Amino acid sequence: MILEKLRICSMPQFVRFVHDLVPLKEDPDVVVTDLLFGTVPVKLYQPKGLSCTPRPGIVFYHGGGAVMGSLKTHYAICCHLCKKSGSVVLAVGYRKLPQHKFPAALTDCFAATTHFLKSLNVYGVDPDRVVVCGDSVGGAVATVVCQKFLGCPDLPKIRAQILIYAQLQAVHFQLPSYQQNKNVPLASRDFAFYCWHRYLDIKPSWKSTVLKGAHLPAEVWEKYRKWLGTENIPERFKKRPYRPVLPEPLNEAAYLETSLALDLLNSPLIAEDEVISQLPEACIVSCEYDLLRDDSLLYKKRLEDLGVPVTWYHMEDGFHGVLSTLDMGCLQFPCSTRILDSLVHFLKRL
Repeated sequence: MILEKLRICSMPQFVRFVHDLVPLKEDPDVVVTDLLFGTVPVKLYQPKGLSCTPRPGIVFYHGGGAVMGSLKTHYAICCHLCKKSGSVVLAVGYRKLPQHKFPAALTDCFAATTHFLKSLNVYGVDPDRVVVCGDSVGGAVATVVCQKFLGCPDLPKIRAQILIYAQLQAVHFQLPSYQQNKNVPLASRDFAFYCWHRYLDIKPSWKSTVLKGAHLPAEVWEKYRKWLGTENIPERFKKRPYRPVLPEPLNEAAYLETSLALDLLNSPLIAEDEVISQLPEACIVSCEYDLLRDDSLLYKKRLEDLGVPVTWYHMEDGFHGVLSTLDMGCLQFPCSTRILDSLVHFLKRL
């Protein structure tokens, strides 16, 4: 942030530069190929060795708030998923901040996913077992892709969605987890707001207005309360300090500038029932010490209420970004292995 204030280098560029300095560890059992789908860079992970039948396919969207994260930072995760589940994994390297704001990342992910779905036979993938998967903002992309591709009968149907501590709404910043975990490292509320305002090109001066809930009209809050209300969150998640906050009177100027947050491309959690009810089964991973925990809990309830099968794994000792500690030696947390094993178990029973 100091370098950004001195106009030497933006924070996102500096963080990505540092992250990408870490050397990649090759896995002898996985073949990794760098490709371009049009202008979108992707990494293809394929299990080494022949298979008599087509393999499952996973389209993976990395997290990082559209600020951090890259094909390199999630290399270990994709390698493990490929090797342990016997799947072909396609990781998408979408455009990010600061140069590329909404909807550049989604445009890239839509294009790369479409290309892959039209080329499954080339990569030996079973068209009946294609899964979309993502962590953090990548989980949001996976959800949006599922919703967007419902109206594409010419493409193979997505079999399942795997959402790892996903960001699923961009309107309510006073849910219990947003208060309880507002200062947890890696995904503090300040960092989440930084990503939010940069991605949607909103002035940072609206922060206090948004936190007070004054950026949306009363009728909008009322419309979405049935899905975003804290009564939808189990009581056991409200035991740590939490204070309900009622929205303050509308600030018209803030609403005009922030209303893009209501777009379903940014808040797939608030899609209508007719959309949610058509979605494929889901595997949802939530972490107790995560700002975005309640996004997962609310989405889980919406899916279940509409009859969509959900497999839910909650990590009591987990925090946002913990899966990325895989293969980090002494910095790896046991929780990361449990998450990976849970994902593999889910994939193998599809």
